[in-house]
Amino acid sequence: MRFRAEHRFEAPPGAVVAVLADPALYLDLRLPDVDLPELVEHRRDGSTVVLRLRYRFAGRLDPVAERFLASRRPTWWQELRLDTDAGAGSLAFAADAGERLLRGDAEVRLAAGGTSTTRVVEGQVVVGLPVVGRMAERRIVPGLLARLDVEAAAVRERLGG
Repeated sequence: MRFRAEHRFEAPPGAVVAVLADPALYLDLRLPDVDLPELVEHRRDGSTVVLRLRYRFAGRLDPVAERFLASRRPTWWQELRLDTDAGAGSLAFAADAGERLLRGDAEVRLAAGGTSTTRVVEGQVVVGLPVVGRMAERRIVPGLLARLDVEAAAVRERLGG
């Protein structure tokens, strides 16, 4: 299932990239239905910053999902790659139980507009379960978008408003 999120920040792209590339943003961020993340990797390779986190779902599971997962809480990794010079990158994630079960990828673009920056995250979520996969995708995407909104609010706060 395709998704798109757009957020505007009252700061230049460089300042927004600096906040997005800082692991501290994510390690304290209380997102709906997930525990605080574990930092798996944070590195810089030239102008590219790689930030890899592991999350654990803490919300209420659908009864079908609960049966399928045998009452275990789903965990997944999320990787953000940002080219700090270009103001663009990618967001990818997949279930620790296997990419066939759940995966997603998105393009991240930062566009300057006067004194502000607009971040666009556009991609897809795929649940690889026959029969219930599409239904699961429709339930996952609103939570993903809500978490991106919370993240954007935290970026605004760190930028000073």
